[in-house]
Amino acid sequence: MKRWLALFVALCCFSICGLAQTADELVNKNVQARGGLEKIKAIKTLRITGKSVTGGTPIVIVTENMRPNLIRESFSIAGMTAVQAYDGTSGWQISPFGGRKDPEFLGEDDIRDLQLDSDLEGPLVDYKAKGNTVEFLGHDTVDGDDALRLKVTLKNGDVVYYYLDPDTYLEIRKETQEFIRGAVKERFYDLGSYKPVAGVMFPYSITSGSKNNPDGGLTVTVDKIEVNIPLPASDFAVPASLKK
Repeated sequence: MKRWLALFVALCCFSICGLAQTADELVNKNVQARGGLEKIKAIKTLRITGKSVTGGTPIVIVTENMRPNLIRESFSIAGMTAVQAYDGTSGWQISPFGGRKDPEFLGEDDIRDLQLDSDLEGPLVDYKAKGNTVEFLGHDTVDGDDALRLKVTLKNGDVVYYYLDPDTYLEIRKETQEFIRGAVKERFYDLGSYKPVAGVMFPYSITSGSKNNPDGGLTVTVDKIEVNIPLPASDFAVPASLKK
């Protein structure tokens, strides 16, 4: 009995170690598929410009990132532009669609998406140094196609699931779970039409939405991606009117 128990424990330990090793292998393959660590880290600033349509009305969407963790997102509809930004410490917004033309702070719960997106290279790169953990959950399907599923638990406790194409190891879907005041906010992102920019692969088609309403997703078609362009830090900084 003791011999069988010892064998069982050894097999379990081997299985767990193998799973952890597989997770690291997949992370490394994803990083290489995207262009490699050196080229990913060579990007210091990033601007993505895209378009979408909602209710027959065109939308222009611009996302700007600057290392180490600055982000600004703008949405222009019918001549009005809404802005959300994070300066590495505080989040703020201008929301003219709600009749609010003056800048205002975002609450701690409202900046979770911005904090996640402010990581220019994503939570898989240098995940251990960032305090994240990664698990390989095995094979899954995305729209009927095979995918490799990774679970990333962020330092703040939120979770990101990545679905990798088993042939290219690029991300074809991302799902996020944010735990806010006892509730769970879940979103999905379908990624495709990858093209290289400065040697790094970026998706040019992004469909996102709430997992509770998957048919209500918004598809963004990327028109232009610019890297290492001058971006003034003042574009991300909390406006002076909020510092008074």
